[in-house]
Amino acid sequence: MKNLITSLTISLSILFVGCGTPSVQQSATANSSKFVALGSLGSQTVQCTALQETTLPDGRLQVRANILNRVNKRMDLQVNCVFKDEQGFSTGDETPFQTLILDETAQNTVTFISLNNKAKSYTVRVRLSR
Repeated sequence: MKNLITSLTISLSILFVGCGTPSVQQSATANSSKFVALGSLGSQTVQCTALQETTLPDGRLQVRANILNRVNKRMDLQVNCVFKDEQGFSTGDETPFQTLILDETAQNTVTFISLNNKAKSYTVRVRLSR
């Protein structure tokens, strides 16, 4: 009986610790790609159809991303951008998540501008609204 309770406790602990945490593959993808759908979103639900990078006259990086809803239901999303240096490390310049509501199969453009001229790369991240 004691072994059964111990096994059950360990199993439940593993289950709850694993819930809601990103997988190793998802984290690796987020570090190397320009667009990442976080959590339960996937390429079947939301897609980035275009990315445009512009260096402003003062050296800051402007990023525009077209986000497409690929399903036949309204999606309440949150989108942000993490700006990175030339080696892929965050410059500490991460925009707050902004709400993006997409109707059925709609597309919208979101724009992000870095706060300083250290940004040379970026990752646009999208997740379901909380």
